[in-house]
Amino acid sequence: MAPEKNASRKEDLKRLLIYLLFAFVPVWLWFLAIRALTGGQLWNDMSDMVQSLMALGMLGPVLAHVATRLVTKEGCPLTGRDSMMLGIDLKNRKWIIFLLAIFLPWLYSEMGNALDLLLGNGVFDPEYYLEYGMDKRTVFLFPLAAITSGVIASFAAFGEEGGWRGYMMPRLLRLMGRTPALILGGVIWGLWHAPLTAIGHNFGTDYPGFPWLGILKMCILCIFLGVILTFLTEKSGSVWPAAILHAVGNAGPSILNGFVRPEEGAEQGLFSFLFSGRLISILLIAAVLLILWNRVPDAKEASKPVRETDRAA
Repeated sequence: MAPEKNASRKEDLKRLLIYLLFAFVPVWLWFLAIRALTGGQLWNDMSDMVQSLMALGMLGPVLAHVATRLVTKEGCPLTGRDSMMLGIDLKNRKWIIFLLAIFLPWLYSEMGNALDLLLGNGVFDPEYYLEYGMDKRTVFLFPLAAITSGVIASFAAFGEEGGWRGYMMPRLLRLMGRTPALILGGVIWGLWHAPLTAIGHNFGTDYPGFPWLGILKMCILCIFLGVILTFLTEKSGSVWPAAILHAVGNAGPSILNGFVRPEEGAEQGLFSFLFSGRLISILLIAAVLLILWNRVPDAKEASKPVRETDRAA
């Protein structure tokens, strides 16, 4: 390995470790302090105000990104090489990436509910939507409402994606290559959620092996979802598609949400919990995108001018 390349890898590793220190320690302390102040309450027992205070921790990854750049003197360029990737460029068909960010969550949400029915992880209930206090006609507007609110509120998901996709993943990809970087990045992202998963934020508390299997499932989910989010970021050269997909996905854009009653509690098996229909659908989409990854040039490659020698080849 050339000395220059070795030095660059050491610098990337040092910066990555600094970033992870900033991303984990203050946020975990924030989560744990609030829970201690509430007497150890679980998520569903917390007031709206306390939940909102907990949610402020979601800004931690992007704040860690900025802090790391200041400490390492990298600067905070908004666009360009080794930037924060905050620009939006729709040229060279990159608008397609933004459309994928908007509609993929709808696809994997509907697929997930359908798979839950097929696998027996849920039962069809034609009046389940009543538990949401909604009119039947409103259920069919779920996807539109989720997409609209997700796009508008993508700045909230930017708190995570501006850090994980904006800083951590580019350095992991340079350090170890695509597959190990996607796996390790997903595990890191999943473990970062552990204090929230342990109080029932992500999957509730009524499942086998709470909370440890919930933390494991979160890591698995983050690996598969991280493939999709990193693909969108690499192909667009921007963190905004990842932030949009993250926000729309959190909003639950599925018509079937109003008609599929999930299996929960004692009725829920270990396999059905770990491998829900939604997780399997995300896995399938991630697999397709991995196949496409080598066929579609990244944003930085697509933006390079074509040389005369390349045209002649």
